[in-house]
Amino acid sequence: MTPAIAELERQQELLRFPSFDLDDAWRLGLLIVTVARERGLAVAVDIRHGEQQAFHASLPGTSPDNDDWIRRKSAVVRRFGEASYLVGERYRAEGRAFDLDPTRYAAHGGSFPLLVRGTGPVGTVTVSGLPQLEDHQLVTECLARFLAGSES
Repeated sequence: MTPAIAELERQQELLRFPSFDLDDAWRLGLLIVTVARERGLAVAVDIRHGEQQAFHASLPGTSPDNDDWIRRKSAVVRRFGEASYLVGERYRAEGRAFDLDPTRYAAHGGSFPLLVRGTGPVGTVTVSGLPQLEDHQLVTECLARFLAGSES
């Protein structure tokens, strides 16, 4: 069952950083890779701070297609300022097809804005390799874990 739009919006309200820098990008990326390896998941992970690629890892079983999905999903987040899965769910809820150029944008789960309280989006974290809901859940689970550890 897919999460309701209200729950997806709630995730974006909760999963906000007090600050976010390149060191945070590295630590978050390592956390996602560690969780993926523990679960035997074939995913690629990408974190961007602004337009700078701050972290990228491709685990066994991934391909260049995953990098293309990352590029297109993170483009949705940069354009809309919201999670790629949330954007796609809004279109689906309205019974509309996502109508932006599919060679540039993919409103599929797995990319999430890096949100800093009082600032707004400062980058993206993206996972590709699983079904879209699972990509989204891996990202949000790791964001929650990271934030719980950094704010304690």
